[in-house]
Amino acid sequence: MAPTTRLVKQMIQDSMDDLTRSERQLASVLLQDYPMAGLQSITRLATAAGVSTPTVIRMARKLGFEGFPALQDALRAELAAQIKKPISKRDDWGSDDGARHLLSRFAEAVSENMRHTLDRIDPALFDTVARVLADTRRTVYVVGGRITRSNADYLFNHLQIIRPHVTQLGNSTNVWPQYLLDMDDRTVLVIFDIRRYEADLERLAKLASERGATVVLFTDQWGSPIGRVADFTFHGLVEAPSSWDSTIALMLIAEALIAEVQNMRWEEARERIEELEAMFSSTRLFRSQGGLKPDGCEA
Repeated sequence: MAPTTRLVKQMIQDSMDDLTRSERQLASVLLQDYPMAGLQSITRLATAAGVSTPTVIRMARKLGFEGFPALQDALRAELAAQIKKPISKRDDWGSDDGARHLLSRFAEAVSENMRHTLDRIDPALFDTVARVLADTRRTVYVVGGRITRSNADYLFNHLQIIRPHVTQLGNSTNVWPQYLLDMDDRTVLVIFDIRRYEADLERLAKLASERGATVVLFTDQWGSPIGRVADFTFHGLVEAPSSWDSTIALMLIAEALIAEVQNMRWEEARERIEELEAMFSSTRLFRSQGGLKPDGCEA
């Protein structure tokens, strides 16, 4: 049985239009330091938000909880899920008693992940990020973590073909300050970071943001701490019947962004692709096979 995917912060965001002014004030405090703000005592939370304790209780019930302690239990469960070790993740899904093949169960889980991910994406956010990535007046840097490095590499490889001034940060964190030297308010830093979140990536994001860079974050449903400094954040559901999280939902967003950036810059992108193909041909790095381009791209 798959774990629930609905988070307290999603409940708050979905209910925002139905909250009173005081409750929206409380919601703002909860979301600004999520989930830690909700784990303090009801008195301290009410004081921090400038509302009464009955307001905290009333809002918890509006969200569907019996009271504030039940809301806190949900937040603690989310925290536990964020730091879960690979072996524990697999145990949560069970064996399904062998009734269905793993391939079917995995495909079902990934399909659900993609459906819920798409349901939660704001098309306006997607369009804005696509425009930012298509703007060649900006330099783009891409980086991923231990598990998401391949996602970052995929995005980098395609953006580099479509537009100039795209750089992938090296795996060694020791050289990252050298990249930071060139980051400013014309820089876009794209970061992939899912649970168990990486402190080095968080420090990189903070330093880049302080230098004026626009930070685009790809993360899981719980949200990397980088979200506190990110200008744009995409949340993808990652749980699957495995010891490891699935990044397919995040790849769906990344591939769609690649397609949209290419559409926005089609004339320039086509020229770059044609020039690149000419280089391949002249250097004979790739053998022509019936008009197919490298990596399966059609002519």
